[in-house]
Amino acid sequence: MTQVSALKLRADVIADVPRTAMVMAAGLGKRMRPLTDDRPKPLVEVAGKPLIDHVFDRLHAAGVERVVVNVHYLADELEAHLRDHALLDVAISDERNLLLETGGGLVRAAPLIDCDPFLAVNSDNFWVDGPADTLKLLAAHWDPTKMDALLLLVAHARAGNHGGLGDFHMDREGRLRRRGKARIAPFVFTGIQIMAKKLLDGAPDGPFSTNLLWDRAIAERRLYGVVHQGLWFDVGTPPAIRATEDALAQL
Repeated sequence: MTQVSALKLRADVIADVPRTAMVMAAGLGKRMRPLTDDRPKPLVEVAGKPLIDHVFDRLHAAGVERVVVNVHYLADELEAHLRDHALLDVAISDERNLLLETGGGLVRAAPLIDCDPFLAVNSDNFWVDGPADTLKLLAAHWDPTKMDALLLLVAHARAGNHGGLGDFHMDREGRLRRRGKARIAPFVFTGIQIMAKKLLDGAPDGPFSTNLLWDRAIAERRLYGVVHQGLWFDVGTPPAIRATEDALAQL
């Protein structure tokens, strides 16, 4: 059975989405300059709303109750924006003294993440649900007996604004492997995943990429993926904002 058909069969499943999500928001936003000269990237607006607020809206709609947000660049401004957020309980993981990258950021935030597994979401994602709530569908496919991480992927040809070569190949069971020497990989990581906290066990101190954790899971055949059935946009540069807004206007 293909991933697409499996998703369609499970579209009516009522899944328990993890109650807590880690929102990655500490990056420098260099590709988004000059818009990030005076604001952190999560506060750059798309369709009239800061990127991180779009993410919070999706998390709240799926049933998430608490978010842990890591901060570094222009941290005071981001904290002030989040301080009185009405939809979700917000905890701050402070990286002011040292930017820890994605993997190190997860390790630093782990004591604040009060559920297992948990959602991890990049703050510069913009996605539109397909036939069902995207996060609920992701949760419906989580299987702790087989998985240490479950990544939401989008087909390379449908990855809005994305200029890369793709990230993963996926077998019929949903298990992932790297692009390797292939010219292009068919699937792009959306920045949305469910992770088991045990994947952080034995992780190094200091800055490191989540790729290290994924490689460990791949070696143990415990990294899986699910294909997103809606729209997804990489909003990493100023031109991508207009392209995303133009696409949304056609819906």
